[in-house]
Amino acid sequence: MVWGAVAEIFGRNAGTEELEAFYPIKPECIADVPKTRFRPRVGKTLSARRWHAAFSEDGHLDIAKVLRRIQRGGIHPSIKGVVWEFLLGCFDPNSTFEDRNQLRQQRRERYGMWKTECQNMVPIIGSGKFITTPIITDDGQPIECEGCHVSSAVSDKKVAQWMLSLHQIGLDVVRTDQTLTFYENETNQAKLWDVLAIYSWVDGDIGYVQGMNDICSPMVILLEDEADAFWCFERAMRKLRENFRCTTTSMGVQSQLGTLSQIIKTVDPKLHQHLEDLDGGEYLFAIRMLMVLFRREFSFVDALYLWEVMWAMEYNPNIFSSYEMPNATVEDSNSVQTLDPKLLKQFGKFERTNLQNGHIEKNSALAVFLVASVLETKNKQILNEAKGLDDVVNILGGITGNLDAKKACKDALKIQNKYLKKAKNK
Repeated sequence: MVWGAVAEIFGRNAGTEELEAFYPIKPECIADVPKTRFRPRVGKTLSARRWHAAFSEDGHLDIAKVLRRIQRGGIHPSIKGVVWEFLLGCFDPNSTFEDRNQLRQQRRERYGMWKTECQNMVPIIGSGKFITTPIITDDGQPIECEGCHVSSAVSDKKVAQWMLSLHQIGLDVVRTDQTLTFYENETNQAKLWDVLAIYSWVDGDIGYVQGMNDICSPMVILLEDEADAFWCFERAMRKLRENFRCTTTSMGVQSQLGTLSQIIKTVDPKLHQHLEDLDGGEYLFAIRMLMVLFRREFSFVDALYLWEVMWAMEYNPNIFSSYEMPNATVEDSNSVQTLDPKLLKQFGKFERTNLQNGHIEKNSALAVFLVASVLETKNKQILNEAKGLDDVVNILGGITGNLDAKKACKDALKIQNKYLKKAKNK
């Protein structure tokens, strides 16, 4: 879309039809998708003009100014992808244009190497096609598969485990964002499959788990270069991957569910007790919200808006160095920076409040407080109508398409403040 058209969208009070021109919906699906509430707002939403103006001549980004904008009104669709790269820690705001160009090229080359490695094992990767049927048996024997042939038996446990996941990734890709015209094109579906397949190979510890497709899809849509989409997804997974860690006896997301339980018990003991009485004290009904970050509860556009506001509120200026130099102690540098009000502004609202209260619980992500805010909005209905867990699930199911992302974030911050004050006074 040309910049004149973008400016025109900002010049008027953008309607849903204009906004969703960036993410067109199949005509036959329009009636079935949740209503979009987000609108770009002049003076609030981060526009392309404001974004470009936030860089110095050599490329240093005024991240505090950008965070203020995003927290007030999200990001305009025309620049979402490149802004997300900063919010998720792909790049350091203190780097130059040249630094980032070099790093981007290095990452594209690294992704290319991994992709070639995967292609040598499964040639369909990178072909614009993908698979939805198994290519090996559970014991590693090749299965004849149209367009994809494994030449010999697979004995390596890591390779076999990875190959066994590829058709499941394909099945999930077919189901991903089916309402969007973007995925009518098999090449775009294959791009999503490639990114997930290669990520699964690189992160052999956790591999692929259902739900990762919902997190990855927006990156593939927003970032044209496949390698850039991969790295954006990889950074998002740094925040989320422990939720996807599964064993025969536990799920990683249970840590956040435990934190959610503690939050509700602290801020609304009556609701928590009622859920306990219904055998819902483990809050398993909230798994989906936390695993895929409310993708099912919002329209596509509103989910992206929610994510970027969340990531801006959680932003820590040390995120890049913590990923690139994992041995660096981020906590130590945080404690120094909190002494400087100017540097403190480089943290998002949520993270800043945590720092000021000395709260560094890793499982208390903003998403957990968002779930708490949703439960609070349904407090009376759950207390009065829920006679069993099925009732709780049905009541929460009614929020789909009816949640305001901006209000949900504001309410989450209020609950965070209430929780931290009560926790401190204990």
